[in-house]
Amino acid sequence: VTSPCKILKCNSEFLAATSGSHHLGTEEAPEFCTALRAYAHCTRRTARTCRGDLAYHSAVHGIEDLMVQHNCSKDGPTSQPRLRTLPPGDSQERSDSPEICHYEKSFHKHSAAPNYTHCGLFGDPHLRTFTDTFQTCRVQGAWPLIDNNYLNVQVTNTPVLPGSTATATSKLTIIFKSFQECVDQKVYQAEMDELPAAFADGSKNGGDKHGANSLKITEKVSGQHIEIQAKYIGTTIVVRQVGRYLTFAVRMPEEVVNAVEDRDSQGLYLCLRGCPLNQQIDFQTIRSAQATEGRARRKGPSLPAPPEAFTYETATAKCREKLPVEDLYFQSCVFDLLTTGDVNFMLAAYYAFEDVKMLHSNKDKLHLYERTRELAPGNTAPLGTTPALWVALLCLSQCWLGLL
Repeated sequence: VTSPCKILKCNSEFLAATSGSHHLGTEEAPEFCTALRAYAHCTRRTARTCRGDLAYHSAVHGIEDLMVQHNCSKDGPTSQPRLRTLPPGDSQERSDSPEICHYEKSFHKHSAAPNYTHCGLFGDPHLRTFTDTFQTCRVQGAWPLIDNNYLNVQVTNTPVLPGSTATATSKLTIIFKSFQECVDQKVYQAEMDELPAAFADGSKNGGDKHGANSLKITEKVSGQHIEIQAKYIGTTIVVRQVGRYLTFAVRMPEEVVNAVEDRDSQGLYLCLRGCPLNQQIDFQTIRSAQATEGRARRKGPSLPAPPEAFTYETATAKCREKLPVEDLYFQSCVFDLLTTGDVNFMLAAYYAFEDVKMLHSNKDKLHLYERTRELAPGNTAPLGTTPALWVALLCLSQCWLGLL
């Protein structure tokens, strides 16, 4: 799925044309305004297809601010901006950084060490929240993962197979907001078969401010794995493409997680509050309804067959190759193989757990096991329900209609 929204092209054209413009004299201000008007014209052309895109709305607001700051008229020439090269000694090469741009030095100079939390999204899709709640969700379309004073993260989930309720992440947008003398606003966007190793403007750090290197993007495996370090907010983000789809993992201090101006809107994003109840796949409901709905489901229309038919036994054996502990990552792997038939979802679960091992601050909580909706103390499974039954029941609700 390729997005018709072309905001990244607009961003790249403008930022490439104006890189280093802060070094220019005032006599070149009209040229900057011309480029800015061209930028505004480009966003208007793509407005209809970008309505739900965070990067688009961020760009529109940014243009308005720049128009005011540089006293630019909305009327005037809008010739396409010409490309510039970055001047020697640009901030991309700087290694120094003010103290405010190092989270642990600035935020916690006179207090205890920060408490770090983790959130991850992978597979069909499975969500581990900042509070270590694990959910399997439907959430088709665009959904906010994180929304606080420092950054926004939005994912778009699309159907894996026509006619199936199984979805996976096909697009990811991350907006790092401008922060003091550390970083300019930066946008990172990835889509299926396109995992850039740079921000939308082609840069790999936080821009032209003194502490720009407190935000860096690093390519770990070309086209498959990138890592973003945002030291000014103590945050690490890992984005992978596994098969055709994307996975997301983040390590973030609780103080940053909870840094929101409007506390009422804080619950709107998935990493903090989880998926809405009507988007969650509730295995308890499936279990209680099994007896009454089983016969009706057997008589229902069949869903399209997955590209490779896994049985419960073969899916279990396949997942055990990479995930020997039968925790929720293992169960998610089995579930995804049964719903999609795509072996790449096994790798998505495997890498999701690898990211947990790297990012989670409490090594005693790496594995999660089955829980009821009302969480009990500890990671204990409710009595009378085995992991195998949980997976089997989930699959019954999702994709085995044609195979029963």
